[in-house]
Amino acid sequence: MKYLAFILLMAASLTCSSQQQYDLVILNGRIIDGAGNSWYYGDIAVRGGKIVAVGKLNNYKATRTIDAQKMIVAPGFIDVHAHIEGGIFNRPTADNYIYDGVTTVITGNCGGSAPSLKNFFNRIDSVHTSINVASLVGHNTVREAVMNRDNRQPTPEEQRKMDALVEQAMKDGAAGLSTGLIYIPGTFANTAEVVSLAKAAGKYNGIYASHIRNEEGKAVEAINEAIEVGKEANVPVQISHFKIGGRANWGKSNITLAVVEKAREDGWDVTIDQYPYTASSTNLGVRLPDWALAGDQDSVVARLHDPATRAQIKKEMLEQLDKYKYKNYSYAVVANYPADSTFNGKSITDINKQLGRRSKAPYEAETIMDMIEKGGAQMVYHGMNETDVRYIMKYPFCMAGADGGVHIPGKGMPHPRSYGTNARILGKYVRDEKIISLEEAIRRMTSLAAQKFQLKDRGLIREGMAADIVVFDEKAVNDKATFEQPHQYSVGFKYILVNGQLVLDNGQHTGIRSGHALFGPGKDTLSPAGQ
Repeated sequence: MKYLAFILLMAASLTCSSQQQYDLVILNGRIIDGAGNSWYYGDIAVRGGKIVAVGKLNNYKATRTIDAQKMIVAPGFIDVHAHIEGGIFNRPTADNYIYDGVTTVITGNCGGSAPSLKNFFNRIDSVHTSINVASLVGHNTVREAVMNRDNRQPTPEEQRKMDALVEQAMKDGAAGLSTGLIYIPGTFANTAEVVSLAKAAGKYNGIYASHIRNEEGKAVEAINEAIEVGKEANVPVQISHFKIGGRANWGKSNITLAVVEKAREDGWDVTIDQYPYTASSTNLGVRLPDWALAGDQDSVVARLHDPATRAQIKKEMLEQLDKYKYKNYSYAVVANYPADSTFNGKSITDINKQLGRRSKAPYEAETIMDMIEKGGAQMVYHGMNETDVRYIMKYPFCMAGADGGVHIPGKGMPHPRSYGTNARILGKYVRDEKIISLEEAIRRMTSLAAQKFQLKDRGLIREGMAADIVVFDEKAVNDKATFEQPHQYSVGFKYILVNGQLVLDNGQHTGIRSGHALFGPGKDTLSPAGQ
């Protein structure tokens, strides 16, 4: 009997010792691996923040086990176009992103980034965020640091200073250079200036991401400029929030997208991103001619107070309006106007009625200039066409980018894209309208984005990859945010892991902040690539 007991004890000991120990196991999921492959049933094991096993799991012990119940299990989504520099520190849990399936964002877009990326990344890791954060270095940020907001070309010395700032940002961990060529002061730069900065980023294997110079009547020329920068600097190109705006240009996305396709056929690495809405969002100042916004706020106000200059500004504003076949500014809706919150959610036409002014374009232009004098506003512009949105979405090298920030619920009337971009693609355009397949949508949200921005351990369900994972119900996933009620979280996401930690548990944010800074290929490089 004693011998038998000994044998049984030894057998039990061997069984226990052969058991795999995991932090978390996801069972019975329909795994979409992010590479574009069809889904398959399988289990996933996580340990130490990494995916350590994928397949059918047996003989294991886990601290937490989740039964996915045949829901979709995919890599965490990567939002390639964000503006979170301020908001993430006010709300480090980044709820609007987490509830939309996003585990990583690329910020620093449209030419605007933190002044010091080294300090920014240190602060991300000090505060601890629920999402991972990578960043580009912004051209406007760099130019303003060297040249203020001057409307002129740089001297050779100023160009060298800007190039050096980009190189330092790359060594601090930037993923590449971004431009916002409709914004002050970037709009004053010529192509040669941008090429020089892109070359500086390229020394450290960075990319060039651009909010191009024009997304309306001159979009083809602007796309060609972005491609030319990529060619001259020999860097990959990402064209931000690809669209065609202005009523007069609706239906021309086949022309603009053909330019990108031709560049790829010729061997140039050009890709795009998109948010799935027919409205854009940016500041009110873009309604004024560029020259009127040069210098500081006092300079702008001085121009608006000079009768002759104000008349010229108004003339050019109305010419722009007529060019794109708008009768008035009813398409322009206030998202956030600090000077008077009663304007939030109202169009310029509605605001004129509120102020007792006529609802005609010349009078609305006066209201816009008055608002600029008082500090300006963040706007939502209803200027795109659904047919173009669908056409662009079909393009296989188009990623998802909300062009949003981290928002505090109830504050202002932001564009709903900050809350619902991924859920809208998965619900409206994949499930309901079948514009693209589920596997294809997830490929673009994950591995395509990771490949472009060189996030080498993200974007795939593979052993050894970071355990950024989303579990969602493909039949229930939906965006809830609307233009009228934007502060609404998406639904359908059940579990979300960021670096192996459960940030969303059974549809509820846990408050866990397991994200961290992600760095570009030039981080801590002492000398440029190839030297």
